[in-house]
Amino acid sequence: MNLDSLLGELRLGLGDAAVLCGDELHGRALADWSGIAAAAPSALLQPSSPEGVSLALRLCERHGQRVVVSGGLTGLAGGANPQAGEVVLSLSKLTRIEPIDEVGGTIVVQAGVTLQQLHEHVMAFGWSFPLDLGARGSCQLGGNAATNAGGNRVVRFGMMREQVLGLEVALPDGTLLTMLDRVVKNNAGFDLKHLFIGSEGTLGVITRLSLALVPLALSSQTVLCALPSFDAATRLLQRARQRLPGLSSFELMWDNYFQAALDAVGATPPLTGRYPVYALIETLGADEPTSAVGVESLLEACIEDGTVDDAVIAQSLDQAQSLWEIREAIGELLSKFKPHVAFDVSVPLSHMGGFVEAAIADLETRYPDLQHLCFGHLGDCNLHLLSGPCRDDAQMLEIEELIYAAVGRAGGSISAEHGIGVVKRPFLHHSRDEAQIALMGRLKHALDPAGILNAGRVFESFPGAHSV
Repeated sequence: MNLDSLLGELRLGLGDAAVLCGDELHGRALADWSGIAAAAPSALLQPSSPEGVSLALRLCERHGQRVVVSGGLTGLAGGANPQAGEVVLSLSKLTRIEPIDEVGGTIVVQAGVTLQQLHEHVMAFGWSFPLDLGARGSCQLGGNAATNAGGNRVVRFGMMREQVLGLEVALPDGTLLTMLDRVVKNNAGFDLKHLFIGSEGTLGVITRLSLALVPLALSSQTVLCALPSFDAATRLLQRARQRLPGLSSFELMWDNYFQAALDAVGATPPLTGRYPVYALIETLGADEPTSAVGVESLLEACIEDGTVDDAVIAQSLDQAQSLWEIREAIGELLSKFKPHVAFDVSVPLSHMGGFVEAAIADLETRYPDLQHLCFGHLGDCNLHLLSGPCRDDAQMLEIEELIYAAVGRAGGSISAEHGIGVVKRPFLHHSRDEAQIALMGRLKHALDPAGILNAGRVFESFPGAHSV
């Protein structure tokens, strides 16, 4: 491969401003939030259209040049971090939002649009996009689909996959697949978009998305509950599902996380005393009085029978945001606990209480000098665990082996919503057996036989691939 020849062709096709290398890369963010080291790439490509992405891939494949796709760089699995010899393909210039279908409640956007930009745009038309993440201001919609992002409202709306009606995808050979359905029902052959949602950019590059919207909620209720036990939290979740039709979030924080989060954001404790676990509940509805009565009635019944020890209902948007700041303090904690191990796992709800109790006890016994914090999206069985600051890479690997093996034994998943990337690649066998991994490799080989796209992410190699 002649890099200079490739860069010349790329500049001719994309324009000089879209092809950066050498000193032009200094000061540019190239690494995600995982803390994994990023190598200096051979070049940074910034095409401004889907056709530009297609052209860049076609030229790179022709020259045998490996490419890593870069979005909002909010990932936690190291998948977007360039490796030695790679070219970075950034989607940051793909920011067009097409006219909204105000009747059908759909919209087509380019992959570089951020989640917050979409939220603000559709709100003006009386619509909402239900996916919500703490990284909403930076994460891009193409990356949200490529990793099948989850977030805070999965309990009601499902993951990113459920919000995507169609995709436009550039394949590694430059073929541009336009599958931008704006209807829910389309059984005309294979629904190919699902190959690319959650594939972490290993099969193709998402350039545009057709998304389903929901009517803008006219009211919301946010409640923080103090609970005596994990079992009480599961009872509260069951009752909330039965009695709150607008239930959109049910977030659980163990006391160790809650106290660390209060300290990290400098917040005043919203409740007096300390409790084993805390639940943050959100409802979205059309009628504020009805929603408020339903929440109050649920809390009264649960406090009376001992399911809830104490609770505070947000009386304003500012107070609701202050409660969410505690839950979303993970960004501050990740910075404070470096170097750390951050887990994003799924564990069946029936096993989660025992899993957390055993895991924390084991970690505290083996690593008493570290802090071990737990929180999660209880409504969808997604548990997050943070351990740190760690002594070195060897200690981090020990902790990963311990937790991922336990997740496998519990019948869970080593990645609930963050993806595999390179961080979790060595542990994939705890969630996928040999036959499944082999089939994933065959799909990769079929769509990317030269192995140029996001090589070494998800799995180390695949049949016919170059060694990575």
